[in-house]
Amino acid sequence: MAPPNPTSLAILLGVAILVSWRMYSRVRRLIGRQHLAPKRPWVTVILFPLLLLSLGIGAFRESATTFALLAGIGVGTALGLYGLQLTKFERTSEGLFYTPNAHIGIALSAVFVSRILYRLAQTLLFSATAPPASAFASSPLTLAMVGMLAGYFVTYAIGLLRWSQRALREPPTPTPDTTA
Repeated sequence: MAPPNPTSLAILLGVAILVSWRMYSRVRRLIGRQHLAPKRPWVTVILFPLLLLSLGIGAFRESATTFALLAGIGVGTALGLYGLQLTKFERTSEGLFYTPNAHIGIALSAVFVSRILYRLAQTLLFSATAPPASAFASSPLTLAMVGMLAGYFVTYAIGLLRWSQRALREPPTPTPDTTA
């Protein structure tokens, strides 16, 4: 086996730094109280199913990839429903807020990023033995992880939309008067 190419190591390091920074940004968004932006859940509800559809077209050629994608979606949906139960929802005079359970979102993101980094390292460092790049999107493990993330985020976004519609129909809860 040939030693890794220094250029490949530099690329891998650069990608690892970029992915780490994005992971940090995502984790910061998953922790703490969030203002519900009216359009954000809709973007998730529209884009993730389109991503799943495009990946699913290739996945349905083999039963292992089909099962992996569908199993990932099922697990993600279950985690999304569980995450909604753990979420704290608030309607204030400033708007709608929610505090998600950070552990679930962080764990899902970390698993997915780990898979991407592993595959990148496999491709860049061991290119002679690595499967072709086109095989990445048809890997059952990768499809299961993508399905799990998509299932989670779509379920969570639908839950946020349902809660916001209910919350906007109900009168706001009065805040206690502290001046008396």
